[in-house]
Amino acid sequence: MGLLNNMKAKLGPAKDKVSHLAQQHEGKIQHGLEKAAKTVDERTKGKYSDRIHTGTGKAKHAMDRLAHRNDHGPDTGGTTPQAGPPPTS
Repeated sequence: MGLLNNMKAKLGPAKDKVSHLAQQHEGKIQHGLEKAAKTVDERTKGKYSDRIHTGTGKAKHAMDRLAHRNDHGPDTGGTTPQAGPPPTS
């Protein structure tokens, strides 16, 4: 077994536990992200509002993917198939 496969095997249970905890506490995590974003936005006096909003959205999206990882079938490593050019015949 290669080093990468060995690491994946050891990290698998931890990944499942994190996913379960993310599902269990999803509301609290979302609320915390919103509260942190609001605090940072206030302290920077709105100077970076667009960046804070973008970062918060990305964090929420990542949280959703982690919390609902098991709902969409097997984990594909965070990649989605990309549409390529149509096959030529």
